[in-house]
Amino acid sequence: MHIEPFGVEIWMNEWETKCEWNLAETCVESLTIEELLTLAGKNDTDLSALLSMKMTYGAIEGSMRLRRAICTLYEQQKPENVMVTHGTIGANMLVHKALVSKGDRVVAVVPTYQQHYSIPASIGADVHHLQLREDNGFLPDLEELRALVTPDTKLIAINNPNNPTGALMDRDMLEAIAAIAREVGAWVLCDEVYRGTNQTGLGATISMADVYEKGISTASVSKAFALAGLRLGWIAAPHDVIEAVSIHRDYDTISVGMVNDHFATLALENSDKVLERSQTITRGNLAILDAWIAQEPKMSWVKPKAGTTALLKFDLSMTSRDFCIALLKETGVMFTPGSALNMEGYVRIGFANNPAILKEGLKLVSTFLAKQT
Repeated sequence: MHIEPFGVEIWMNEWETKCEWNLAETCVESLTIEELLTLAGKNDTDLSALLSMKMTYGAIEGSMRLRRAICTLYEQQKPENVMVTHGTIGANMLVHKALVSKGDRVVAVVPTYQQHYSIPASIGADVHHLQLREDNGFLPDLEELRALVTPDTKLIAINNPNNPTGALMDRDMLEAIAAIAREVGAWVLCDEVYRGTNQTGLGATISMADVYEKGISTASVSKAFALAGLRLGWIAAPHDVIEAVSIHRDYDTISVGMVNDHFATLALENSDKVLERSQTITRGNLAILDAWIAQEPKMSWVKPKAGTTALLKFDLSMTSRDFCIALLKETGVMFTPGSALNMEGYVRIGFANNPAILKEGLKLVSTFLAKQT
């Protein structure tokens, strides 16, 4: 099976261990186990609960306790509508593999996480891109979507909040997309790995799985919950999707680790406290980034409304890759080139790391930009 090389992952693998100031990271500043225990009102003595845990495969679909905790993040989902996976990356892959066949029409917004167009293309699907544009706030144009969605459309893939732009679709827009899909009976897969990081309010827009009867939501504890090391995600979807996914999952996952399940459950049972920490970081850091953009004449943006990343448009006579490599070599600061996202002329920044790292990194970028003519 041929599949296109994963641009962002190749870039990250090449450079993230060589940089000094990682402003390409997309996770909220990672929690330690000690910090997670503190947020959950526990301490290191509670780790003794693990000592009697027998290292079996555990519940194949994820423990009932974990799936119940996941359901608290949704309005209508029940444990039987949830499948635990190896991160959101595993969730997305399983949905595409279970629902998409050769020749099926798939419509995917771009830019987005590359899985959502490269995996269906590798299956032999007829993939059509809905280009998000800066002049539209990087939100999908619903008339353009309507034109792309034909009666033979099998699946529409969206991402909310969007990676890399930080654009956020509200409930009205999600319902409008659901209405377009409903007309042709298409599934809507919404990658919601950044859900919970809105810059205002309670931090989370409604999920597509709660909006549309053929809506599928994927997410994980990696980004908003700051626990990427657990490699634990999930699918929330109608039961027939869960059944179809389980057939594929038996071939590549079996189950997630029981220790991973345990700590993810702890985080989700205390999601209000974990997300409060994450929102404090993302909202504070976005204010820092906003002030920096305002005084950098060579940089512009559409300010994110959610997520942990932003696209920065740069006014320099070089490619995004050349810009990022030069920046790395001179300052040790790492961005992600827009070329890895099919968005030449931009770089992606992750702004959810330690505030001190963000401030120092931006200071070094300013010094670098001042030297460019």
